[in-house]
Amino acid sequence: MEKLKFIDLFCGIGGFHQALTSLGHECVLACDIDKFCQQNYKENYGVDVVKDVKEINETNMPDFDIITGGFPCQSFSNSGKKKAFDDDRGLLFDEIMRIAKIKKPRFMFLENVKHILKVSDGKVIEYIKNKIASHGYTLQMFQMSPHNYGVPQQRERVYFVCVRNDIYNNSPIVLEPYNGEPLDFTKILQKPSEIDDKYKLKGDILNVLEAWDEMIKVFEVGEKISPTILIHDYYKTYTDEEFEGLAAWRKDYMIKNKPLIEKYKPQFDAWYNKHRELLNKREIYGKLEWQVGVIKENDSIFNYFSQIRQSGIRVKKAQYFPTLVAISQIPIYGKEKRYITPRECARLQSFPESYIIHKDDKKSYKQFGNSVNVNNVLNVIKSTFKHYNLH
Repeated sequence: MEKLKFIDLFCGIGGFHQALTSLGHECVLACDIDKFCQQNYKENYGVDVVKDVKEINETNMPDFDIITGGFPCQSFSNSGKKKAFDDDRGLLFDEIMRIAKIKKPRFMFLENVKHILKVSDGKVIEYIKNKIASHGYTLQMFQMSPHNYGVPQQRERVYFVCVRNDIYNNSPIVLEPYNGEPLDFTKILQKPSEIDDKYKLKGDILNVLEAWDEMIKVFEVGEKISPTILIHDYYKTYTDEEFEGLAAWRKDYMIKNKPLIEKYKPQFDAWYNKHRELLNKREIYGKLEWQVGVIKENDSIFNYFSQIRQSGIRVKKAQYFPTLVAISQIPIYGKEKRYITPRECARLQSFPESYIIHKDDKKSYKQFGNSVNVNNVLNVIKSTFKHYNLH
């Protein structure tokens, strides 16, 4: 097999690096602006990381065959402000193209959030497509999530495979199908004996989940409790004018919440009075986003995964893990009343057990939340190489 050389732009902790080096290829340059990613990349791969992509001189750098890059998505993602072209980070894609224009690698493997397909009414994706085409590449895009390939994390992403026109063979790449075992999130979990006490829930977070669990146990089997319950709004007195001034989504939720709360009004009144001080500590404590269907027999908030999000307490099915994100919304594994650990995050992103995790948990959660999933990347790259007889 031919040994190819690649540069790893916006490299983070090296998801693309993991995939390509596992296939026998060589990294000749890596770049990331985050100093803790730089440290971790060096520790794991022995590569000194360039600090700023804008400092790379495309006329004076080693030759290579491949560019990889999960280019920054803050401007494009749902959790960002979707500013797109008004945000300098959104234009870092142009730095990839600046280098590609001069170095003309055979392939580019790029990644971004699924929302990039819709942002700015499709103008961003059209800009990207046109730029890739104008630089002499044929683009094929794949939408993928680890949970479609045996890894129990829902993480919808778009992969861009750019093939230089002179080697493009006029036929589409077909991804390797997944024929493995069904999803089993327990394979990701560390043993209880391996879990440090610092990951166990305590304080207000534990108390507020236990408070909401009291109310879950009040509801009848079959009860539908979506959309998000905004309990503070029910107990707040609004004038007609104030109510009309609220956001449309909030008014809609309040109207839809009312029949449920009135049905269980004595229990809600007693419960809210009991926990009022705790629920009012943070506005999000009074919002329950129940995404697990109707109430089941012996139901509990602790039967599921949950996340403390800006939108409230989100409860999700325990079939697979919620999407890891770079902000501090670490998934909570309800059954064991704890946060998932950095090592479990590494497994969810398909990093090997040998991968050295950053010692600071806050930084490691952010790093894995920003990373590409190694298995998904590997599938895209292996399928491409097979198609072009490079495997």
